[in-house]
Amino acid sequence: MSLDITALDEVGIEVHGFDISEPADEDTAATLVELFDEHGILLFRGQDVTPERQIAFSQLFGELERHPIEETRSQDHPELFTLASSPEQEQYLTAYYDGEPRVSRLDWHMDLHYTGRPNRGALLTAVVCAEEDGLTGFGDLAKAYDALDTETQALLEQIEVTYAFSMQRRHMRYVDLKGYQPGPYSPRKPSDINYPNFPEVAYPAVVTHPVTGRKVLEICEQFLERIVAPHRAGLSNDEAIELLERLVEHTRRPEFHYFHRWQPGDMVLWDNWRAMHCATGTRPGIARVIHRTTIAGDVELGRVIDA
Repeated sequence: MSLDITALDEVGIEVHGFDISEPADEDTAATLVELFDEHGILLFRGQDVTPERQIAFSQLFGELERHPIEETRSQDHPELFTLASSPEQEQYLTAYYDGEPRVSRLDWHMDLHYTGRPNRGALLTAVVCAEEDGLTGFGDLAKAYDALDTETQALLEQIEVTYAFSMQRRHMRYVDLKGYQPGPYSPRKPSDINYPNFPEVAYPAVVTHPVTGRKVLEICEQFLERIVAPHRAGLSNDEAIELLERLVEHTRRPEFHYFHRWQPGDMVLWDNWRAMHCATGTRPGIARVIHRTTIAGDVELGRVIDA
């Protein structure tokens, strides 16, 4: 295949000339991996995707990881994770923003960030597209790091930040809670959705990407908790909190973002060691089905805090 690329709005690329229905030869596979490493967010349109093809394509980028909750996995294709809206599930996924209900809205995050061993990446494909809303956002934290002033970059080299899993959004310290109200059926603790109690984990505030060597700002709002021992970097606790607030606002700048409106045949691949993502959600009653395959992470980027 002969591949061409065009830049997306602010970050990431669209790949042209790829056909998932045809086996990728060695040269094509190598080019795709290079594009993945270089750009971090890849869009493919007009693909005739089947579960088998999605799994085979995803395996070009590494070993796949199955979702830990069995009921979310496909029985025929356990590497496939289905994100689907249904009346039965919506009540647990609904919250209110300025009085309006939203289903499956998610703040900016990196998958499995709260474990210290994030996924390498993931691929989403549209099976049933939302008739309105339902966008998925992607944010490039390597570009966010590059845009920091040199003084802040130097300070961050001295700092670790922690992430702590919270089931309730209102307990997350750095998400925007203005106008937010949980739904009456929102889960209140991890065991409500068969999750364990995860320990707090710490990351360098700037992570060197294990494959590309690029500096990545390891700051995203969901589950962000605190700076470890800020006095070691010459900061008071007040200054540490204000620094995290400033960095979170920095990551929200639109020049680091791409928001994708799904169409049939779309696929989006992203590097979870570099890019954060979010979901805008939909109003209740909007049908939406997304298939996801996950590329396993094989590097401990963070550390568990035992005491």
